[in-house]
Amino acid sequence: MRKRLNAILILLLATNLAVAQNATAKLPTPKPEKNLEKSSDVKLPSEATVDSFLQQTFGYESDLSWKISSIKPAPFGGIAEVVVVLASPQGQQAMKFYVTPDGEHALVGDVIPFGDRPFDPVKNILDKGITGPARGPKNAPVTIVEFGDLQCPACKAAQPTIEKLVAEEPNARFVFQNFPLEMHNWAAKGAAYADCVARASNDAFWKFLSKTYETQSDITAATADEKLTALADAAGVKGADIAACAAKPETKAHVDASIALGKEVDITGTPTLFINGRRVGNFDARMGDTYKALVEFAAKDAK
Repeated sequence: MRKRLNAILILLLATNLAVAQNATAKLPTPKPEKNLEKSSDVKLPSEATVDSFLQQTFGYESDLSWKISSIKPAPFGGIAEVVVVLASPQGQQAMKFYVTPDGEHALVGDVIPFGDRPFDPVKNILDKGITGPARGPKNAPVTIVEFGDLQCPACKAAQPTIEKLVAEEPNARFVFQNFPLEMHNWAAKGAAYADCVARASNDAFWKFLSKTYETQSDITAATADEKLTALADAAGVKGADIAACAAKPETKAHVDASIALGKEVDITGTPTLFINGRRVGNFDARMGDTYKALVEFAAKDAK
């Protein structure tokens, strides 16, 4: 799916369409800012117009379908933000683009923070909001936050690189936040079990996370309770107690709060990492040295 969509993205760049990361999570409601047009003043394209646009763009792909996830004002004034989910036999991927006020153009490119301290606003949100299991000193100069999904193949693929990064940076604090994606049929249950394991034993959580990724392909929606209970047992906590905990409303509230935090910092896919507020999306295991350099740069900047 990734190779095929990469080819599609090249086509979209040629046709002035903006691209986003893979996910189906809804994005946060834009916050009002000074000197920006009010959300009510933004002219939004209709679903019919967006659907027609997608048909004209992707109609030649007979096995490609799409679903419009949202059409709303962008986080900056005057333009509309559209998120759609593309689906093929190989999987799903979300796509985001921006429509100009005249309704005749779509904008290419990611929107990034700007200013003399561009990453501080997100860092402050995360510092106040993170509640997930953590490793490393609480007063560490660098906090690495991962938003992950236990059913996400990309999260599984990224885990060895993340583990190496954390092992090589003992003075950094690493926090895992649950962000189960709607497209995955047992991810929410996995997040509930993970939340309960973490509250029972921080050490057991990391074993549970690793083992869940290792056996990810063997878990289905039908077998999730059985498999996750066994994995909790293997991690060193009582699986039956974890299963009972996972079914409680308070556990769902914990997971929902983690999802809400992710949406607040504009998570659109997993895994997404933040290094002192700096977003690392589209995680690439080949860039381990770059991620290490980012951590070390953040540590120096924090002094």
